Amino acid sequence: MTAIDRDAAKAFQKRIVRVREDAALGLLLGIGDELGLLDVLARTGPTDPATLAAAAGVDERYLREWLDGIVAGDVATYDAVTGHYALPAERAACLTPSGGPVNLARSLKMLTMLAGVEPELRERFRDGGGLGYDSFPRFHELMAEDAAAVHDAGLLDVVVPAVPGLHDLLTRGAALADVGCGAGHAVNLLARAYPASSFVGFDLGTEPIEAARAEAAAWGLTNTRFEVRDVAALGEESAYDVVTAFDAIHDQAFPDRVLAGIATALRPGGTLLMVDVKAQSGVENNLGMPWLTYLYTLSLMHCMTVSLADGGAGLGTVWGRQVAVRMLEEAGLADVDVLEIRSDPFNYFYVAHKPAATAATRSR
Repeated sequence: MTAIDRDAAKAFQKRIVRVREDAALGLLLGIGDELGLLDVLARTGPTDPATLAAAAGVDERYLREWLDGIVAGDVATYDAVTGHYALPAERAACLTPSGGPVNLARSLKMLTMLAGVEPELRERFRDGGGLGYDSFPRFHELMAEDAAAVHDAGLLDVVVPAVPGLHDLLTRGAALADVGCGAGHAVNLLARAYPASSFVGFDLGTEPIEAARAEAAAWGLTNTRFEVRDVAALGEESAYDVVTAFDAIHDQAFPDRVLAGIATALRPGGTLLMVDVKAQSGVENNLGMPWLTYLYTLSLMHCMTVSLADGGAGLGTVWGRQVAVRMLEEAGLADVDVLEIRSDPFNYFYVAHKPAATAATRSR
């Protein structure tokens, strides 16, 4: 039997116990976000469970057990003399809606959803293939919630001004398409802000497209449309001045076809704004990233497997900057610039252009 370093083994054992504790805490925080408990605790505490239960509209017994769990996890505080629970402002800042795109409790709900597919995923390990979107009934809802917070926090005030010439172009009037638009909140925000431009959103899912149309109607927008379409077969030529793709390319079955279709759909000189996960290509180049394990888990249990389910490339969430730039260039896009935006610490913002038509091209 190989001798082991007992101190190292004991230290690693403690680490795994901590992992188990943190995983349990993650479940509690996901529940707390889903039911609004963290927000109520931040706004109402310090106070007793009965008051908190009434404010949140939940059963007091369940709430007390949940509260004790997040006290044990060093998230909430408890005063044994008064029986009052509280969520310090410094902790609430990244756990409640007021945290905007940095509401980390919201992201923990994604792990709860992914846990539900674990039995099916184990079978895919054995026989290959993938799990389609129908295995993730809450995916579109959770993505729409997360994306809305990100876009509300910075799309109009930070992202658009960061892309050279985009604000002026949309103000004058341009045609913009968003591929993989989800529930369409980004499209609707842009359409409301730039009434002289026209906007279309494409997505494979009927449910998010219906949500996008409903929001556009509620806002009284007349310069948007949304279509259920497989963007790997976009089939449009020189139709748009701008194409956007917000965290939509890496889980496509055929991302190369999507990018080639985008290049074809852009008018000469047109702009692609592609937003995707901030990572380098190759795990060895990302080991200092504090949320890297989370990204690989999302990839394994959703982004990679939904691509493989359609016989696709299985590119994965952590395809990385170097691969992304190469694929953009191979699709026929040029002058790729990679921006970092302060309102979104989790993504790179790739800006690329379709080469302008040359005189020789125009004369054909």
